[in-house]
Amino acid sequence: MSGDASANFDEMYDANGNVRPAYEDYCDWYDEQDRTILRRKHEEAESFFRRTGITFNVYGQDDAEERLIPFDPVPRIITASEWRRLSRGIEQRVRALNAFLHDLYHRQEIIRSGRVPEWLLHGNEAFLPHMSGFTPPGNVYTHITGIDLVRTGKDDFMVLEDNARTPSGVSYMLENRETMMAMFPELFTRVSVAPVSNYPRRLARSLAACAPPAFDGSNGRKPVVAVLTPGIYNSAYYEHAFLADQMGAELVEGTDLRVIDGRVQMRTTLGFTPIDVIYRRVDDEYLDPLTFNPDSVLGVPGIMDVYRAGGITIANAPGTGVADDKALYSFMPEIVEFYTGEKPLLPNVETWRCMEPDSLAYVLDNIEDLVIKEVHGSGGYGMLIGPTSSKREIAKFTAKLKANPHNYIAQPTLSLSTCPIFTKKGLAPRHVDLRPFALMSPNGIDITPGGLTRVALKRGSLVVNSSQGGGTKDSWVLEE
Repeated sequence: MSGDASANFDEMYDANGNVRPAYEDYCDWYDEQDRTILRRKHEEAESFFRRTGITFNVYGQDDAEERLIPFDPVPRIITASEWRRLSRGIEQRVRALNAFLHDLYHRQEIIRSGRVPEWLLHGNEAFLPHMSGFTPPGNVYTHITGIDLVRTGKDDFMVLEDNARTPSGVSYMLENRETMMAMFPELFTRVSVAPVSNYPRRLARSLAACAPPAFDGSNGRKPVVAVLTPGIYNSAYYEHAFLADQMGAELVEGTDLRVIDGRVQMRTTLGFTPIDVIYRRVDDEYLDPLTFNPDSVLGVPGIMDVYRAGGITIANAPGTGVADDKALYSFMPEIVEFYTGEKPLLPNVETWRCMEPDSLAYVLDNIEDLVIKEVHGSGGYGMLIGPTSSKREIAKFTAKLKANPHNYIAQPTLSLSTCPIFTKKGLAPRHVDLRPFALMSPNGIDITPGGLTRVALKRGSLVVNSSQGGGTKDSWVLEE
């Protein structure tokens, strides 16, 4: 086994092609394996994913249908010391995001101070005036947060995006680990890896700790938790069903719920029974047809009134999507410092806000070297990667930028780290990112070790999103 040195930081090999210490045990094991058996096990993993329904939908294409999430059996490994550093930075960021959201819906002191411009808030589609002056149970807005991290060097980790609205992907993190343990059980006796299988229990405990004032805990009663899904046609339906099952929670759709006696209640075979905490995977706009979109059949009529009266907890809180705004992201260093009094432990990627004339001029002059993203975009949709785009694509995006600069930000094309994937010809480096998941409750912030590693399966590609052809890997945090 030998390394393939390149200009990018390779997480498995150093610049001389030597295996890095974190990967030594894994590589020793790999060198002992029969490649034919490894290929067969890789095929078995795909069969397992297909049998268990680990799929996703791709929107906006004629052949939009369920697709298999590509899984790569080579783990991405993070040392214990690296994880401690990342955890501290993630916790700091989540604390700041939560404090920012509370401030945004109350005194707006960060705007009064001039650290975040007022126009940024007024132009934010995810800001909900209905949340102004209201504090969610436990003062928690960001019950589940996914922080997208990228690495460009040995000690160079950066935050690429914050996902505070409805971060997805945790089911793949869990299934990847289960698949690895089923295929290669002996590997886990040689390498001590921090477990992730207790995430559903930690999520259930964290959500239960956010029970609303109306919750009656007498006689040892525990809060009733439910997962609200848009239904089977949603791209993440598998994850909704998986999490409900793993948490021992109810999986419900809007048609299963009704407001009765000031509580949100779900239909059961014994009649209606109150729900205390609802982990909604329905966007704000569709959550309550009486408050938002009157045509929505996905939500629950009247749930916002019950919420504001203390009858139910909604996770994540309505209006948290403000924090997903990519223009707002560029202010995160100021936001972290304003609310924590500390310098950010994890830096941002340099970002140009195209709504600012000087930035727009720079971006237009250098578009062939930059990555352009929609402010409210996600899933790899609506973006341009300058260095790999055709002249026609660049011309098309140039016109979009000039027509609506407020809708875009730009970032440099980063030299993302690579981690090898298993191919027919052996190991080959591919670019990766990492989405750790943080749970917040009044009891504190709980971060599951590792997270979801997404990998660009196409050689040289920097797009890791599954909707754009990316795959996933198991993420290992080594135990000391």
